[in-house]
Amino acid sequence: MRTNYVLIDYENVHVDALAGLDAEHFKILLFVGASQTKLPFVLAAAIQKMGTRAEYVKISGNGSNALDFHIAFYVGQLAAQDQTAYFHVISKDTGFDPLIQHLRSNKISVARSSSIADIPLLKASNAKSASEKIEVIVSNIKQRGAAKPRTIKTLSSTISALFQKQLADEELTSLLAEMQSKGWILINENKVSYALP
Repeated sequence: MRTNYVLIDYENVHVDALAGLDAEHFKILLFVGASQTKLPFVLAAAIQKMGTRAEYVKISGNGSNALDFHIAFYVGQLAAQDQTAYFHVISKDTGFDPLIQHLRSNKISVARSSSIADIPLLKASNAKSASEKIEVIVSNIKQRGAAKPRTIKTLSSTISALFQKQLADEELTSLLAEMQSKGWILINENKVSYALP
């Protein structure tokens, strides 16, 4: 499985734990502001337990958006080193969104989430019911903007990848049928168009 880098803006989002990120394919970078001097013990222990898969990035100076610029730099640097990686920026700061759109237009897999629990990969792995899975699919497709899958084959492979290829063919077909019955996807021959909620 490809590496998923999770870059956490700790000035903006205070996390107490790293639930769900203990798998080998996750690497964590916790960005801490210059004036932040304390972290919860549970968080520090979780990062220590991850060993080389997690690190702190302490910002040395203060300034408007200083931490955001550091995150942007690290995404660029890591994307140059690992072109197959997926990047998760954990921040409530919507100022990242234009950068994320630009990165996506350059074929870099990246998303911003307001919390660790909102990471699409974690939401997908935690979804049990069909309605939860459809919610994950719709959210993922909406995030793609103009780059939505346009054929049934591409949509099927996108959904399969979203759920780490753990869906049976029958379940995938059922999820597509449910979305079609709700009118959220329209299939004409092999082409797909969307009317997402």
